[in-house]
Amino acid sequence: MNVIDHVRDMAAAGLHSNVRLLSSLLLTMSNNNPELFSPPQKYQLLVYHADSLFHDKEYRNAVSKYTMALQQKKALSKTSKVRPSTGNSASTPQSQCLPSEIEVKYKMAECYTMLKQDKDAIAILDGIPSRQRTPKINMMLANLYKKAGQERPSVTSYKEVLRQCPLALDAILGLLSLSVKGAEVASMTMNVIQTVPNLDWLSVWIKAYAFVHTGDNSRAISTICSLEKKSLLRDNVDLLGSLADLYFRAGDNKNSVLKFEQAQMLDPYLIKGLIECYLASNSIREAMVMANNVYKTLGANAQTLTLLATVCLEDPVTQEKAKTLLDKALTQRPDYIKAVVKKAELLSREQKYEDGIALLRNALANQSDCVLHRILGDFLVAVNEYQEAMDQYSIALSLDPNDQKSLEGMQKMEKEESPTDATQEEDVDDMEGSGEEGDLEGSDSEAAQWADQEQWFGMQ
Repeated sequence: MNVIDHVRDMAAAGLHSNVRLLSSLLLTMSNNNPELFSPPQKYQLLVYHADSLFHDKEYRNAVSKYTMALQQKKALSKTSKVRPSTGNSASTPQSQCLPSEIEVKYKMAECYTMLKQDKDAIAILDGIPSRQRTPKINMMLANLYKKAGQERPSVTSYKEVLRQCPLALDAILGLLSLSVKGAEVASMTMNVIQTVPNLDWLSVWIKAYAFVHTGDNSRAISTICSLEKKSLLRDNVDLLGSLADLYFRAGDNKNSVLKFEQAQMLDPYLIKGLIECYLASNSIREAMVMANNVYKTLGANAQTLTLLATVCLEDPVTQEKAKTLLDKALTQRPDYIKAVVKKAELLSREQKYEDGIALLRNALANQSDCVLHRILGDFLVAVNEYQEAMDQYSIALSLDPNDQKSLEGMQKMEKEESPTDATQEEDVDDMEGSGEEGDLEGSDSEAAQWADQEQWFGMQ
């Protein structure tokens, strides 16, 4: 074994800190003596070092090293002649499987998503020929396209995931969220349902979530209830959570709390939805008890501190405690977006807009997030900084074109600037509102298509 073999084995064993130290030293040696390692070995070292940085969540540094690795790999592909390496009598780089270039690009895309640089992530994945894209690459691309508002390529990528993995349920949900008909989605799973035992429920599951994504809450509830009553799917946490959420949307807080409580008994860590439901039901005491239990169970980390602060914000008596909790959370993790958002909410209530602007600018110095840009826009409006507010709303929409609150903030400013334009926009809103009846009619069309589809599965 040569030294590269040892680095590879440590990487495979998950000894990331060890890989980071050794590969760093070896790369320095290589820089000082280019003849020390062959080009393939240098490529391997760069990838293993980048992987160790990725594991330590040093995403910018990891991207830099992955980029260097890809440049090294590109140089390798241009020549078939490899220089001999020192101390490599036992094995040669050619005899070993080099790290996959496709996997390196996927890791780079993961780094970019963690850095909120979705456009760069799309660009790196787009550069991979479609025939070489694995299911996880297509899944990431589909989610990124969807987030960017590019529905057509998102649908194409989700369908490619299903073509390769017909039981990829999250890809199914992705298609349904993009208004692909449930019957069409179900047809893509037909073969696996007919050939794999105990999957007769899948078509009903797709039907249920098709209703969810068309906003037909009543039929979604009844369909999920029919699934949940079946013995094999009884007490499924995901189904109970979906029912709780649907009841919540329908304004049935009693049944929503009931389903959340059932789910939480099965999964003690499923608390966020239940706490939100308690808050919506004005059950502050129950929410406080649960948040305190989570705090005691999981300890004082940024997440639990923020969760408890969220509940405290709903009670005027405990708002000062909320401030203390959020300060502690931000001391632990200044980049924790949920804590920043809640602290900004508190400053807004106190009308401390300048403090809020400083908080948000500090948070945005190291990360770009749609919600933070939008809230900064709101604060800038409050201090009459209209042009910069408009800029912040624009940035927010560039990160998430579907962010309705940013769009509303921008439109409100435009209306105030131009009363004539405001009248015209009201006419447009009326036209958009008239389309809601068409959506409801689509539900009947959906049901009709399901009647045809269910015949395929022998459900009628």
